[in-house]
Amino acid sequence: MSVHTDWTPTTIESALERILPRVTKPGRYTGGELNQVVKEWGSVGYRVAMAFPDLYDIGMSNLGWMIHYDIINKHHNLLAERVFCPWDDMEAALRARGIPLFSLETKHPIRDFDMLAMTLPYEQLFTNALNLLDLAGLPVRSADRDASYPLVVAGGHACYNPEPMAPFIDVFVIGEGEEVLLEIIATMRAAAHLDRETQLRHVAGITGCYVPRFYDVAYHDDGTVAAITPNVPEAPRRVLKAIVPVLPPPVTDFIVPFVETVHNRAPIEIMRGCTRGCRFCHAGMVTRPVRERPVEEVLAAMERIIDTTGYEEISLMSLSSSDYSHVLELTQRIGQRFGGLGLNISLPSLRIETVSTQLMDNLGDGRRTGFTLAPEAATEKMRNTINKFVTHEQLLETAREIYRRDWRTIKLYFMIGHPQEEMEDVAAIADLSRQVLAEGRRFHGNKAAVNVGVSTFIPKPHTPFQWEPMGDMADIRAKLRYLIDEFKRPGLKLRWNEPDESVFEGVLTRGDRRMAAVVERAWRKGATFDAWQNHFRRDAWQEAMAEEGLDLSLIHI
Repeated sequence: MSVHTDWTPTTIESALERILPRVTKPGRYTGGELNQVVKEWGSVGYRVAMAFPDLYDIGMSNLGWMIHYDIINKHHNLLAERVFCPWDDMEAALRARGIPLFSLETKHPIRDFDMLAMTLPYEQLFTNALNLLDLAGLPVRSADRDASYPLVVAGGHACYNPEPMAPFIDVFVIGEGEEVLLEIIATMRAAAHLDRETQLRHVAGITGCYVPRFYDVAYHDDGTVAAITPNVPEAPRRVLKAIVPVLPPPVTDFIVPFVETVHNRAPIEIMRGCTRGCRFCHAGMVTRPVRERPVEEVLAAMERIIDTTGYEEISLMSLSSSDYSHVLELTQRIGQRFGGLGLNISLPSLRIETVSTQLMDNLGDGRRTGFTLAPEAATEKMRNTINKFVTHEQLLETAREIYRRDWRTIKLYFMIGHPQEEMEDVAAIADLSRQVLAEGRRFHGNKAAVNVGVSTFIPKPHTPFQWEPMGDMADIRAKLRYLIDEFKRPGLKLRWNEPDESVFEGVLTRGDRRMAAVVERAWRKGATFDAWQNHFRRDAWQEAMAEEGLDLSLIHI
């Protein structure tokens, strides 16, 4: 992007007065919300632009960047401000006028910050990340950025295999960033007088930091990776993930958005990690060990959130909320302390085998929208294959107790394309859903409903299934057609992920460094917002892969 370098907060704000009336949801770009943090720009020693490379509407609901925004701004000599990707109309306006991407809090160009820290929770954000760099006036490749540019740091679950983004990012944080990010900032401040290469040598020695330029990749004759070898002494042969031994204090002063976001609620992380070991689950494998937050800390956080935000829904977050060892005490005490306020308390990830009747009773005073369960597979054979042990009887008994307590909708999540799956395992999804609906009709008649979500199995790195192939796309589509026909019945509703988009995610999540050229080509051909179904440019990805010599018949895109 060709941008002028003389833009200031004042000139950007003046330009926005003319642009914002002409774009959709101008509240995405104004800043000024309740609880945003604004510091005197010249009074701090280091400035970080916290980036979520998707729309404001999506990014403002992400707990990861909220945690780091909160931690950095608690330090009086540090500053963190937000930046998100603009939608098409706003991007066109910025590019037409040569206006660089700016922070929401003070409208400073991103180029003026010392660090650009990106959160990458899923692979479909890769092209958006390049677009964000370009809109900010930064070269997209790390090798083209010297110490006059912000240090570009990326972290999040999509960075556990960083190779498809290796040429574009200066430093990946592998693991949990709460402590690592502050250590990187301290190192960069001490090395501010040095060139970028030397700065990165210092950063490479920090636990959890992967600096791609300091590693060479060798390949076997068949194209598979033979070795990844450090090329400087400061880079460790194996990068160990960073782990926070004790969860930091929860975020409480949440920024309250001006526009509707995907989750209009305040999240509190009650537990991090999981011991269940589902063989397909990336998050469950990489977030170990389990760490729990004390009940008193959760209750105190809720008090503060209610006082500072006005949110009416609080989500008690974890990978398996019903496995939190104090969940019954917590939900009971929440009812005692906040029961008269009309709060909606959600536990968004519940295990069928650990959902007790007492837990349901404790949750019973809030608004009863829907109750979500994730059996993932509909036959015990497949649940044993994926290491998710739960019986039909347990599932139906749980559904019965949910409906008995006046919930009228149960949401079920399944996955198709598992290793060893047969058509009868897919047919069982429809059978089981009808059985759950029958339980609901015993209590609510035709007002009972079952909403089913079906996704396609994607083998993820660092999981026991990482070397499994994805299912044949013709076979996956046939299974989906069968389910679509079977769910054309009152009380049942089916939603599914498009198989082609799942394969695209599978290619990126297990790709090596050579996939970076495909990512850049696809972006230059117009691919952005790949997570948005109506925005996904399949043609751009097909062309990019073909130009890089990939065999499209093997990846089914």
